[in-house]
Amino acid sequence: MVRGEGAGQLPGGGPGRGLGGSPGTRRAGHGRLPSAQQGATFVRGGSLAAPAWTRRQRGAERPGERLGLSWGPAAAAMDIPPLAGKIAALSLSALPVSYALNHVSALSHPLWVALMSALILGLLFVAVYSLSHGEISYDPLYAVFAVFAFTSVVDLIIALQEDGYVVGFMDFYTKEGEPYLRTAHGVFICYWDGTVHYLLYLAMAGAICRRKRYRNFGLYWLGSFGMSILVFLTGNILGKYSSEIRPAFFLTIPYLLVPCWAGVRVFSQPRAPTYCTANTVQEEQRKGLLQRPADLALVVYLILAGFFTLFRGLVVLDCPTDSCFVYIYQYEPYLRDPVAYPKVQMLMYMFYVLPFCGLAAYALTFPGCSWLPDWALVFAGAIGQAQFSHMGASMHLRTPFTYRVPEDTWGCFFVCNLLYALGPHLLAYRCLQWPAFFHQPPPSGPIALHKKQH
Repeated sequence: MVRGEGAGQLPGGGPGRGLGGSPGTRRAGHGRLPSAQQGATFVRGGSLAAPAWTRRQRGAERPGERLGLSWGPAAAAMDIPPLAGKIAALSLSALPVSYALNHVSALSHPLWVALMSALILGLLFVAVYSLSHGEISYDPLYAVFAVFAFTSVVDLIIALQEDGYVVGFMDFYTKEGEPYLRTAHGVFICYWDGTVHYLLYLAMAGAICRRKRYRNFGLYWLGSFGMSILVFLTGNILGKYSSEIRPAFFLTIPYLLVPCWAGVRVFSQPRAPTYCTANTVQEEQRKGLLQRPADLALVVYLILAGFFTLFRGLVVLDCPTDSCFVYIYQYEPYLRDPVAYPKVQMLMYMFYVLPFCGLAAYALTFPGCSWLPDWALVFAGAIGQAQFSHMGASMHLRTPFTYRVPEDTWGCFFVCNLLYALGPHLLAYRCLQWPAFFHQPPPSGPIALHKKQH
């Protein structure tokens, strides 16, 4: 049964315990349910539940506003919460703070840069806690999103400064704090963090303020943030900037721990309810792959993406074949860059994305794999962030000319990498909009239905 306000009530306001012929059905002339809705069984998050129209709201609340419920799979998947204005205003304080710190001469020493950065983050957390105690009590991740929104604005300032759009803000930090942020890869992860992650933080914080779900946003952010920090930190340690590690590098340790904790909390949130009848689930799951052309196209994509992932992994592992030699010198010479970010990225693809491609192809072929919608969002975020940084750094002026993509192969490089980035997003969209194929098969028979409802 659906938990929440109005659970167990029928649209007419009368009490009810079930559907069809149960005591909850009102008699004719007293608000009897339409025939199309009698005896219906609905699926919520992969299990049987009462339909969405049995939930009533009190006062002026909009349907689904209190519990974050949506009407239909499309609405459930695309329910975008309003942005958190308080967090946005607080994060913009990074502009005057960074400008003022840039003109403090004492911050010319790496240790002082690290200590001052830690102090600012600590003061920011205290400010957020004092201003938003209620939101933090409801969900502690609100404080995390508030602090990370501030650092996202800082990252955007760094990226704009390194590309020459602004001056006089974060020179002290890129010189004495984290000089590897001045690389092409560092610039593009700052762009991504300052735009995509920033909007995600505001959206998730806004959802917490209004007690709404943000699970889908959280899963996408989790994949994106995890891939970004793993590749960046590993590349810093293994690449040519390993000798440039300063005390500020250790401030990134919380960036490894927080996503683990946040991931547990995001995955533990209930899924957004879907509006699928048991008959719809059974009908979708009876269809073969050839009867689902969109899924067939996605399976073909996943197979090709898997081969491409394996091939690029072998390329960075110095495979001696002629095809690998031609590819690394004529198509993606950036894979040879001694900064090590592209090599680490390709190995991350081979060890994590390659198995996912195989598992996702299996889940699109055989019904009932309820894990795919969640993990499709995680990998969409991870691959989106990774491809944005990889493609941008391959062509950026901060990358040495010998490692940039040649002009005569630019089109092939761009198309292949763009398709590689778009495919997981199409997979996630398909899973969220038409989730019936991935639900657990509903139990059959009136006895099973009666037990599920009671």
